[in-house]
Amino acid sequence: MSIKSPKLFTAASLLAFCGFASAYTISGTVSDDQGKAIKGALVNLLKEDKTATTDDKGKFTIHEEEVGIKSAFRNSVGYISINNGILSYSQSSTSPVQVKIYNSLGNQVFNKTLQGAGTYDLSKGLSAQGTYLAQVTVGNAKQNFKFTTNGNYNSAIGSNASALMKDAQAGEAIRFVAEGFDTLTVPLGTLDTTLDVKLTKTVPPEPTFKFGYALGNKPTPSKGCGTNSTLKKVKSVENGDQFQIRVGSDTRDYFITLPKNYDNKKPHKVLFALHCYGSRGEDFVHHKADYDHPTPYYGQQVLDKNGDYIFVSLDAIGGVWTKGQGDHDFFAQTLTTLNENYCIDTSRVFITGFSFGAMFSYSLMQDMQSRVRAAATYAVADYNIWLPEGNNMKNLPIAWMNVHGKNDGRCDYNRAKNSALPRILKRNGKADDDGNFTDASSEKPEEVQGNTGHVCYDFKNVDERFPVKWCSWPGDHQWTAHDTGNMGVGWNWESTWVPEEVHKFFEQF
Repeated sequence: MSIKSPKLFTAASLLAFCGFASAYTISGTVSDDQGKAIKGALVNLLKEDKTATTDDKGKFTIHEEEVGIKSAFRNSVGYISINNGILSYSQSSTSPVQVKIYNSLGNQVFNKTLQGAGTYDLSKGLSAQGTYLAQVTVGNAKQNFKFTTNGNYNSAIGSNASALMKDAQAGEAIRFVAEGFDTLTVPLGTLDTTLDVKLTKTVPPEPTFKFGYALGNKPTPSKGCGTNSTLKKVKSVENGDQFQIRVGSDTRDYFITLPKNYDNKKPHKVLFALHCYGSRGEDFVHHKADYDHPTPYYGQQVLDKNGDYIFVSLDAIGGVWTKGQGDHDFFAQTLTTLNENYCIDTSRVFITGFSFGAMFSYSLMQDMQSRVRAAATYAVADYNIWLPEGNNMKNLPIAWMNVHGKNDGRCDYNRAKNSALPRILKRNGKADDDGNFTDASSEKPEEVQGNTGHVCYDFKNVDERFPVKWCSWPGDHQWTAHDTGNMGVGWNWESTWVPEEVHKFFEQF
């Protein structure tokens, strides 16, 4: 409603206007951080003790009507008028006249108490030109005016002006509560506002265990995150760089391939590729494609579409892993060097290897459980395996996947199934109430039958954080398993399913 000055308001007319104006209206929407409306969120105006619940569009409203003027004031004679920004006021009582001025955002910028009758320039004390709202109180009657410092004004007794001029109590706030989301509390300076808030989904604290990590745990950054490597390479090779490290009395060679988009602030997963008998570390960095080397790092680099992995290949002395503790120290020192020079996720270090490389992987994974998350082996050999003895033997679980040809004449399939497999299952059973792992070695894998196809069996009785997968196929001693059986008619190593299965196995962590 707009009224031109000059205008006289009696107490009765003020009563007629103010008795039906709204005191305040708080409204808005509640959504998640993706912009999806949250239905059923509880909205609580704390000091006013008013509540609302969001609808299926995430909308809410908290509304309160103005309290009517006491009837005793009806007989009081008084008036309030505005002329070119000059307030004229008169009353018959001795009550003070309260003048409050707010800017267009609803923030109070002026407050003055006047006595008796007289005039007052509403622009006094306002340093900036602009549009303002004045609230004048005479006794129990209130009148709201909208004006500018250049002298233009109008009277606004509608709900919008009244609501904007409603003072919030000191410390007033509005709280939003929704199941599955963090509670949000927003302080208020005025009780007339529109709020569009986003709630953040509650992230439960990451569980802790007596040993190991939760599936999908947050990355654990290494010391090298945020720094540049100080390693000096021996030389660059195709698809990587060669380095050396002193281990005891031996100088050992290893190779590193960083992703093209390597970021020293992003913790990267690490995969160690351990070569088979007769090969060298460099063979798994780059090699002409064949049934032992279809792509670098046992086919894993080509599957790393986002550059999440740092790949490492170790070189055995004389092409065989027979140094026992020395080979274990070589792995451990190389991993420590990576931790210090690159940004890696220390909770996601993986190892993989074929034949003699599988044997070494199997040895490492029973000694390095606190540093290696999982291992994938191809044709694991359950003989000539060096392990620490006595008190140095770690009786801890490890996630493991093995691929084995049932007709393997070099690394016997049945020996691996009946000896190497139960040794791991014995430590990987579901954890008890005290966090100790139980024995799952009584469970037997399903196996491929016939001369084609393959079967990958996921053990059911192991702890979910330490899965065991056993893949059998009707082939001989090679890691590029395929579904056409032994080499011969229809054989094609390029159709191997192994890299994809191994990639999925590692990516579950």
